[in-house]
Amino acid sequence: MNPFTYTRAEDVATAVREVASGGAAKFIAGGTNLIDLMKEHVERPGRLIDVNRLPLAEIQPGPDGGLRLGALVTNTDVAYNEQVERRYPLLSRAILAGASAQLRNMATTGGNLMQRTRCSYFYDTATPCNKREPGAGCSAIAGFNRYHAILGASEHCIAVHPSDMCVALAALEAVVHVAGPGGERAIPLAEFHRLPGDAPHVDTNLRNDEIITAVDLPEEGFADHYAYLKIRDRASYAFALISVAAALRMDGDTILEGRLALGGVAHKPWRDRGAEAILQGGAATRENFQRAAETLLHDAKGFEHNTFKIELARRAIVRALGQAAAGEART
Repeated sequence: MNPFTYTRAEDVATAVREVASGGAAKFIAGGTNLIDLMKEHVERPGRLIDVNRLPLAEIQPGPDGGLRLGALVTNTDVAYNEQVERRYPLLSRAILAGASAQLRNMATTGGNLMQRTRCSYFYDTATPCNKREPGAGCSAIAGFNRYHAILGASEHCIAVHPSDMCVALAALEAVVHVAGPGGERAIPLAEFHRLPGDAPHVDTNLRNDEIITAVDLPEEGFADHYAYLKIRDRASYAFALISVAAALRMDGDTILEGRLALGGVAHKPWRDRGAEAILQGGAATRENFQRAAETLLHDAKGFEHNTFKIELARRAIVRALGQAAAGEART
C-alpha cells in the first residue's frame, strides 16, 4: 500500500504553491488515468492535490477570435459545445472517438493532455521499463510491440501517446497555457509533449511545479474540410493503431493550406511540415495525397509486430485527406 495525503485547492495560486512544496505531489481532477496508475503501483504520489474547485471549467472566447477551453472542462462538454461543434468539428470528432461516454464525462482537458502511455510493459511493474524506472531497459523493443511507435522512437522507449484529443489539437495548432511559481507561460501544442530520446520518463515540457490552466484554439478551425480517422482493433473503447487528423483550407479543388497530425505512431502527436508543404497550392488529388503520406512516413521504422502500421498509416492518410477534401468527415 502507498500512503498519501490529500488536499483540496480553491484557486490556482494555492494549487501551484501546494505542488511546488514537493512531496511527490500530483494534481487530480477526473482521475481517469492517475487512479489506474496508482492502482497498478506505477504512480506512487505522496500527496494528491484536488483541483476540481479551481475556476477553470468554462469555455470562453479566446484571443484573436479563437476559443479558450478551461483545463477542467470535461471532454464531454468540449465535444458537445455548440461553438466547438460548429467551428472546430475536428476536435469534437476526435474526442468522441476516444474512451467511453462515462470516461468522457469525467476526463478533463488538462488531464487528457497529461495522460500517460498505455504500453502494457509500462503498466506491468514486473517488467523493465525506462519510462517507469530510468535505466531499467525497454521490454517492448524485443517484446510484443504491435501497438508501439513507428516514428520518433529511441533505443530507450518505443511507447506511443494515447490521446485522440491531442491529435486534433496538434492539427489545429492549439496553445497550452500553464501557471507556476514564476508566473504564466504559453506552450504551443507542438512543443508540449516530448519524444522519448534518452529521457523517456519525461512525457511533457510542463514543469513539476506548474499546472495547466487553459487551451487556446486559434480562429481557423477548418470546419468545412476536415476528417478524423481512427483505425483500431474494435469499434469502441480502444486506443488507436493509427489515427489521422486532416484539416484543409481550400479554394475549389486547390488546397490553400493542409495540416496532418497522426496518433498511435509516436510518443507525441506527429506532424511533418514537409508533408504539409506538398499539399499547399496543389490539387486535391490522390496522387498528391500519396506523396504527402510518403514524405510523412519517410523515416518510419517498424519492429517485429508493428511493421504493418507503416502501410496502414499510409493508406489512412490518403483516405483521411480524401474525406477532408470532399467534405465527408467521418470517424
